[in-house]
Amino acid sequence: MKKKSLKYVMIFSMISAIAVIFTGCSKANHKFITISGSSVLQPIVKSAADIFMEKNLGVQISVQGGGSGTGLSQVVSGAVEIGNSDLVALDKINDENILNQLVDHKIAVSGFVMVANDEVKIKSLTKKQIQDIFTGKIINWKEVGGEDVNIEVINRGKSSGSRATFIKTIMDGKLENLQIGTVQDSSGAVQKSIKETKGSISYLATSYFKIEEAKEGLNILKINNVEGNTKNIIDRKYPFWSYEHMYTKGKPSGTIKKFIDYMYSPEVKKIIEDNGYIPINKMK
Repeated sequence: MKKKSLKYVMIFSMISAIAVIFTGCSKANHKFITISGSSVLQPIVKSAADIFMEKNLGVQISVQGGGSGTGLSQVVSGAVEIGNSDLVALDKINDENILNQLVDHKIAVSGFVMVANDEVKIKSLTKKQIQDIFTGKIINWKEVGGEDVNIEVINRGKSSGSRATFIKTIMDGKLENLQIGTVQDSSGAVQKSIKETKGSISYLATSYFKIEEAKEGLNILKINNVEGNTKNIIDRKYPFWSYEHMYTKGKPSGTIKKFIDYMYSPEVKKIIEDNGYIPINKMK
């Protein structure tokens, strides 16, 4: 009887040990990866994650939006393994100790364009005109060569990486007047509002216009008479663009490292281009 009891105890101990080993391996290899942040980078990462999961059975990757600020704060807190961002962490985080923990993985470049409702019949705005519109100094389209129609500004939320890029590259650090117009938290909501609101203006990533139907109801404006296309961004003739970052807390390892390495593969470079972005290796 004692021998049987001892045998059962040994078997139970072995099973428990194996369970602990497998649990430890699972954690070390990060079989479930959580990602949040930039709504601009989200479609690229989601497409890449879907293919990666097909090639690596048992791995699950959750890709959520929420804005660049959310991605950075959540990767810092450990709520997610990867935080996607349109902006450099230095522009959002002041704590040097936290910054030193973050590792930046530049994945792609995203262009942005100024977009107005299609009833606005102008082709280009200068940076100064855009600044004056978003600070409330210019309130009617006739002031910039358009018709006598009030300008309806559609701003982005404070956590938006697109907004941070806009403030940095177009507003030259000046803050927009949030007392005028409305605020939309997602690029999709901005696109819808511009189509539906007479005299409206805002900005969107060029990736939203990879299909012609997406341009319906919209007037895509040049900046300083320069079109926001890939060539002008690569040649740095056009100002409104940003790097797309994937941040990890510390150097990635296991499956997380494998997934980030995959983001630089030829397969993902094609996904990047197909989605209207520029692969990082093409920038001069």
